[in-house]
Amino acid sequence: MIDPNHEDIKRRSKPGIIARLRGNFLAGLIIIAPIGLTLWLIWTVVGWVDGWVWPFVPDAYQPTALLNRLLNREPGNEITVNVRGVGVVIFLLFTVIVGWIGKGLIGRSFLGIGERLVDRTPVVRSIYNAAKQIAETVFTQRDTSFDKACLVEYPRKGTWAIAFISINAKGEIDEKLNDGEPIVTVFLPTTPNPTSGFLLFLPKRDVTVLDMSVEDAAKLVISAGLVYPNGKETDSNGTSVS
Repeated sequence: MIDPNHEDIKRRSKPGIIARLRGNFLAGLIIIAPIGLTLWLIWTVVGWVDGWVWPFVPDAYQPTALLNRLLNREPGNEITVNVRGVGVVIFLLFTVIVGWIGKGLIGRSFLGIGERLVDRTPVVRSIYNAAKQIAETVFTQRDTSFDKACLVEYPRKGTWAIAFISINAKGEIDEKLNDGEPIVTVFLPTTPNPTSGFLLFLPKRDVTVLDMSVEDAAKLVISAGLVYPNGKETDSNGTSVS
């Protein structure tokens, strides 16, 4: 005999059409949002570079002028062209040429003269040196990435935060703080924006190194603790579960 109450419970537990539509919408949003955001960001950056480069290109060499000259279009019957991305190509070629010249003897000589002139200008000197240091750190091909992820007690004892180990402290900082144990340079990022944070100098004994990679630790910081490495969590007994 079929229990009518059981059938009623099954009907009530089955999600309605609105709930299914909402679930499908959220699933689609999770797929579309990262793709759309990436494409929008690329499109915006390309447009920004184009807008910065094109004013330096003579009018005779603009895409519109070149195309109308090729098609023998007369004034008043011209074709307007907006080729997005050509400015990026010009910028890349220009940057490669500048880099090639700068690596040569003549280029290094002119660069040295220019930097000496900049060093004599108070405000410009500070801006240039800061920008140069940032560019060398970000774009150089040397290994300047963080070494490992770690845990540090911050902002107080008993409260732990994820941080990234850079290098051991050097120079005056190491001389002032070193008590026989290396002083570690640690970057403590903020959540959910890891590009800002705090620079800490800690004794090595106060830094707990993690086995997870720097990338996994960054995901954990950005997601505010929602995304764990390999998508695994641990139960109350410390056993990994999917």
